[in-house]
Amino acid sequence: MMKKLKHLDQYIFIPYVILSIFGTLMVYSSSSYVAIGQDKNPEYYFLRQAVFVCIGLFISMFIFSIKYSHLKYKKLIKYTIIFTVLLLAYLLVFGKEINGAKGWLDIGPVGVQPAEFAKISVIWYFAYIFSRRQQQIIRDFWSSMKQPAFLFAVILLLIAIQPDIGGAAIILFIGIIMIFASGVSTKLGITMGALGIAIIFGVVELVRIFGTKLPFLQPYQYDRFLAFWDPFKVSESAGLQLVNSYYALSRGGVFGVGIGQSVQKTGYLPEPYTDFIVSILGEELGLLGVIVVLSLFVFLILRIYLIAIRTKDPFGSLLCIGIATMFLIQGSINLGGVLGLMPITGVTFPFISYGGSSTLVLTISIGLVLNVSAMNKKQELGNNS
Repeated sequence: MMKKLKHLDQYIFIPYVILSIFGTLMVYSSSSYVAIGQDKNPEYYFLRQAVFVCIGLFISMFIFSIKYSHLKYKKLIKYTIIFTVLLLAYLLVFGKEINGAKGWLDIGPVGVQPAEFAKISVIWYFAYIFSRRQQQIIRDFWSSMKQPAFLFAVILLLIAIQPDIGGAAIILFIGIIMIFASGVSTKLGITMGALGIAIIFGVVELVRIFGTKLPFLQPYQYDRFLAFWDPFKVSESAGLQLVNSYYALSRGGVFGVGIGQSVQKTGYLPEPYTDFIVSILGEELGLLGVIVVLSLFVFLILRIYLIAIRTKDPFGSLLCIGIATMFLIQGSINLGGVLGLMPITGVTFPFISYGGSSTLVLTISIGLVLNVSAMNKKQELGNNS
């Protein structure tokens, strides 16, 4: 481990640590009032998040220390993806329902969200399968995609019917980008991308026309579309979160009102320490604070994509592409909801929002990227010598 530390990518590790520490502090600031209202200690959510961040740090370092070739162990990857499918199926029967979605399992005092772990399972599985079938994908795309596409569809379906549309959307976009990066022809890639965009706009238009008459749309999901189209018209109900998000960002201005001084977190803005923590960040630290956090986050994403480009091993490259895409899509969906650019989906902002399952998955991802980066550096040193 000590020998491998000299290959630690500081451009990944340092932003990860800074974002995690800052996120934990923002969880404390945004959750203390809520915790008191729930008859809990003001530090309740802060302490839990701090524990998850510390555990995650050890996990990331452990994954970083593993020999790179062990990450491509076929049986481990196979059993992980099968276990993910079984766990998601089990969840539909025995899962705990929160905010209309049956997406949680109670393991002792801790609630686990399997859909979060499905993200990294899919990335790991796709990186392995696609890296081994690159030539086959180029020759015959459809036959080479039968098995992974079936498993992928099953996972998406199990997550979507919880329902967790936000989680399913993230995994769908991850899968699409990884397929594009696997060697698929440009023509097929553009066709699939255009088809995907057409389907999204088609579904939105169907919702606009038929509303809750659609069999796949729950009333609370339709309310999110109403809030997206005109939040101030339904500001007392479905648009409450978005309107108060606007108020928080507007009140913060350029420099913010000061850390801990948010008004919206005192009962006006629901979920201030999870889905809408960026709104509280904007209120307390202003536009400048948001820009600093987003800049660090974007730098981390770009660094991971750069590692993917530099990595000669297809498995490592695809792994980094999947992880960077997960960060990018999840962050974009959260910001889109906070700013009213897309319907609210309940997706948290990476490293900043409260969430044990999300924190652990993010740190596992960082550990995998650090491992790939270390392998690159080791190979470069070997070639130079």
